[in-house]
Order: sequence, then structure tokens, then C-alpha cells
Amino acid sequence: MIGKLTGLVDFVGEDHALIEVAGVGYLVHCPSSTLSKLAAGAHVALMTELRLTDETIKLYGFFTAEEREWFRLLQTVQNVGARVALNVLSALSPRDLERALALGDKAVLGRAQGVGPKLALRIVTELKDKAPSMMLRGPAGEAFAPRGPQSDAIAALLKLGYSQSVAAEAVARAVRDLGEGAALDGLIREALRAMGR
Repeated sequence: MIGKLTGLVDFVGEDHALIEVAGVGYLVHCPSSTLSKLAAGAHVALMTELRLTDETIKLYGFFTAEEREWFRLLQTVQNVGARVALNVLSALSPRDLERALALGDKAVLGRAQGVGPKLALRIVTELKDKAPSMMLRGPAGEAFAPRGPQSDAIAALLKLGYSQSVAAEAVARAVRDLGEGAALDGLIREALRAMGR
């Protein structure tokens, strides 16, 4: 399994890049968020996922392990393959995806190419309970590593006895109401107020 590539960007295409590693060129399919950060001749390190099918062998690349984990998780949903998962990650940042799942926001997911209303509903339904654990993962994928005030607020609500899905939804709504830069105490207070209604 190829888990990471470090080398020089040889070429950047519409949906892929050619990365030269020790004289070998690897064709790596990437979301547009990753491709936009690549430039020919630049040194790069990408987290990768290798997919084997009966017809092809494809390598997918991401700037962070978090994006790679979302790529894997999205494909656990029926009718979501690698192409649709890349489209979702091209349209939404991991943070936006987390929030859309926590809030059950099908319209946000529908912005991704190839994701219609039925598939957006399926993604929300199947991943809603898995999103909180992804929100609590750190950059290396370790579980329950705080990642800012939002994750700390979720962790605090978990300690108060709320389930992951309820805590994540409440914090996502608090962030929507208070803004992305809200402080931890404000997030917890707003989440508890919203759940008390």
C-alpha cells in the first residue's frame, strides 16, 4: 500500500497531478482543493490512498490525513465511489463537510458534482453518526485529540453525558449562530441553551 508520496510536481491536470518520486512518475487523482495548492516544479508531500479494481489501479492524493479519512468514509455510503468522494471533497472542506453532516444539511452536500438530492440524503443519513468521531480526530487521525474550540466543546458535552451525534449537532448549530471564531465558553453555553429549548 502506498500511504504517502514525497517528490516533485511534474504536471498538474484538471483532476490529477504527476508526482515524480526517485525517477518514477506517479499519476495521482486529487480533489480540486489539493490541486489548487500544487505547482509544477514544487516539492510536495501527499497522503495517498491506493484503489484496486478489476479494470484499474488508481492512486488518490490529499494534503492532509483528515481529507484522506473523509475520502475513505464517504465511500462507505452506497453509490458513493472514488469519483463522487473526490467531488464532495472538491466542493467542501472537511470542516464544511463535518458541519453539513452534523446539521443534516443536504443542500450543502448537493453542491458537489454528481450528488443529487437522493444521494445527499443517503450521505447525511449514513454518516450523521460517524461525523462526530471524525470531528474529534487530530491531524494524524488519533481519536479524541482536540482540534480547536469546536472539538473541545463537543468533548465537554460528551463528558456531560450527551451522545456524540447530539453534541456535534448542537456545537455545529452554535458555530452557525455565533460564527467560526466563537470562544469555547460561548460555544458550550449556546449549545446547552439550544438543547434546552
